[in-house]
Amino acid sequence: MFLEVETHCHTIASGHAYNTLEEMVTEAKNKGLKGICITDHGPEMPGSCSSLYFYNLVVVPRKIDGIMVFRGCEANIIDYEGSIDLPESALQRLDFVIASLHDVCIPPGTISDHTRALIGAIKNPNILCIGHPGNPLYEIDKEAVVKAAKEHNKAIEINNASFYVREKSRENCIEILKLCKKYGVYIAMGSDAHFKTDIARCDVTQKLIEEYEFPHELIVNKSLENFLEFLRLHGKNIE
Repeated sequence: MFLEVETHCHTIASGHAYNTLEEMVTEAKNKGLKGICITDHGPEMPGSCSSLYFYNLVVVPRKIDGIMVFRGCEANIIDYEGSIDLPESALQRLDFVIASLHDVCIPPGTISDHTRALIGAIKNPNILCIGHPGNPLYEIDKEAVVKAAKEHNKAIEINNASFYVREKSRENCIEILKLCKKYGVYIAMGSDAHFKTDIARCDVTQKLIEEYEFPHELIVNKSLENFLEFLRLHGKNIE
């Protein structure tokens, strides 16, 4: 596998995904991964779970069948200041929190609105990654967002599913990838899998990584050690 850790996937707890946590972990093992982040949608996503689900993720074993399981969330940004839909007390229990803009949770506004929202989320110490920022529904000042990620040592996601489900996102993602290379910003290559067979799918993102010669050491989930080191940067020491 090109990656050792899946950083973005959903279980049935998200309400519109189709496999259990154990099924996702088993698929990760079958694909040769060493770790998987379970990042179900935050409670503002229609049909998703309540905040109690995220509080209680601590009961999930750190390893299942030899695969490291990281407790995460794809939190929904709910205003243009970058607020999200989980309280700090829940976020502090998690290992890897992605913050994303979804049109069912916040209506598209202006480029300035979207940029302010993402930078506000980046400044939240509990958020480690910005999800699918290439979404053309939410155009942003890409350079400003990437520079903010650099300042706070956060990751920007290059979301493989976007190339298939979000029209016209390719150009945005390529520009963001180039900026991350220019400024030395971490990226996460997330599949955004909602069905187990898509776990670790990175066919398009891998080609772009190779085409634009993006440094592998800046890919937080290229290896398990890369990922653990990225978490340690943010005070999360996981054995």
